[in-house]
Amino acid sequence: MNGSFDELRKLADEYCQTIENVDEGDSEWLRRVFRLLPQLHAAIALFLEEDGREGPHSEANLEVRFALFSKLHRLLGERDAYWMEYDLGHEECRSGSLADDLTDIYCELKQGLKLLDEQQADPGNILQRWRQGFRVHWGKHLVDAERHLYDLSTRGAL
Repeated sequence: MNGSFDELRKLADEYCQTIENVDEGDSEWLRRVFRLLPQLHAAIALFLEEDGREGPHSEANLEVRFALFSKLHRLLGERDAYWMEYDLGHEECRSGSLADDLTDIYCELKQGLKLLDEQQADPGNILQRWRQGFRVHWGKHLVDAERHLYDLSTRGAL
């Protein structure tokens, strides 16, 4: 693997650590995520045109995923929900969730990092897994999260 993969891995690890360590006393965590997501997006984009072989899809641990989502949803409060393209015009109809986006990105990246840390996987296989997952799942969450965080930042709500 080259330096680009090392940078992607470093950013994935920084993102996951930020999400894992979030708590009510940390008022800066969302700003860190706001700065990290575009870097993560740029790092994975370097690999999207490479070999299109599909890696195995990540299976989510639903208990861990729900616990993390619930924590982020609670911490985000009113900043969590956002409008999606086809939502109705009523406030309660906002179907986008920043907590859901951040959780799905976390789960996809964390699984690969765990495999790398346990030396159970070749970095090339992890890259394939991340690339395929980005194309079919977490890439959409990343773009939606970037868009919503940008909106929050323009309103001074980060």
